[in-house]
Amino acid sequence: MNVQFAIAAGEIFVLEVNPRASRTVPFVSKATGIPWPRVAMKVMLGRSLRDVLWEMGVGRNPRPLMHAVKAPVFPFKKFPGVDMVLGPEMRSTGEVMGMDASFELAFAKAAVSTELSLPSFGNALVSVNDPDKPRIVPVARDLCELGFKLFATIGTHRALQEAGISSVVVSKRAGSPEGFLLDLINHGVLDLLINTPVHYGPAWEEGRWRAAATARGLPLITTIAGARAAVGAIRAMKRNGGDALAVRALQDYIAGVTRP
Repeated sequence: MNVQFAIAAGEIFVLEVNPRASRTVPFVSKATGIPWPRVAMKVMLGRSLRDVLWEMGVGRNPRPLMHAVKAPVFPFKKFPGVDMVLGPEMRSTGEVMGMDASFELAFAKAAVSTELSLPSFGNALVSVNDPDKPRIVPVARDLCELGFKLFATIGTHRALQEAGISSVVVSKRAGSPEGFLLDLINHGVLDLLINTPVHYGPAWEEGRWRAAATARGLPLITTIAGARAAVGAIRAMKRNGGDALAVRALQDYIAGVTRP
């Protein structure tokens, strides 16, 4: 069983209890077009796995004509002031599934479903730790090509400057001569934030501005892989226009299955 807890004012609350495979198995079944719970049930009743798979055509069916992205839903908005950086704890309270013929649009649909609305233009913050500075350069360059104006904290600003990418320098700390990042968030200047953390928790300025971004509903991405996927999704949405988030039935994606 999977148990999710929340602790507030020294009191422990149970958010939910469910079978560990309750979300994974339906996702994999929809993504592959194979009813895996039915396969498992027949095997538990004594059937040979080889016979069941052959009978259901597993291995002979063509692959679905789609990409499927599973994205977690986090409850950070319900806990004001909490730093949204992830750790080993199980913090998600749900998951969504985004499907499309391309990975980029599948990711975009999953993002929208988790209320991570990716902007198609505006101001983007780029602030990453030292190991990620070389890897953020192509992401920042793509954002510029997509029409975003970049803001960057001091170290990241230097790395981008060396790569020939212009950005407006901002500071994580109050009282610095550069613009204070928390003020930019609270005044609605930024539309997208990419940050791989250096410090964790609300005791740090960095944790406080991440919490502020979450409270305002700003899209905040904390990994380089996530940043690459988000940039690809933004480019795909701009390219496809109004059809980018078009809805299709699951049966339309599964090869060999026709709608009634």
